Amino acid sequence: MAIKVHDLKPAEGSTKNAKRKGRGIGGKGGKTAGRGTKGQHSRGRGKVRAGFEGGQMPLHIRTPKLRGFTNPFRVEYQAINLDTIAESGLSEVSPEALLGKGLVSKNALIKVLGRGELSGAVTVKAHAFSKSAEEAITAAGGSIEVLPKPWGDSPRPPAQGNQHTNR
Repeated sequence: MAIKVHDLKPAEGSTKNAKRKGRGIGGKGGKTAGRGTKGQHSRGRGKVRAGFEGGQMPLHIRTPKLRGFTNPFRVEYQAINLDTIAESGLSEVSPEALLGKGLVSKNALIKVLGRGELSGAVTVKAHAFSKSAEEAITAAGGSIEVLPKPWGDSPRPPAQGNQHTNR
């Protein structure tokens, strides 16, 4: 015997009739229909749009936009290239010597970068070196000395002038 579409029906006990709410006080689920009394959720659709906070200024408007943030731990170096060192005519380059020549500002952290070439041996003292600068100085017969950071051994300086200051 072939089964036909009009013979199909769900398995016994697999479906239940929907609960008919709000059909009078005579039965279960009448009058307030499980919605409680009064208030926004008991009336009409009782729905609010996504992100609505009851009239309070919503989060997506409270937050600042297009401003980014300032990293409190940023370390800024003043760059000195090899061609600048060569032009200066110094045999021993240090932050004090560069400051005396007016090439860097006071209390600046100095990083030596590899643009240009050195003709002779030079001793360079700085807070950081690029790989190319390091190779060029040693290839020219010079030596490098990495100076310690002013804030000590920690990888980054203490935060200044922000919410991380007084912790």
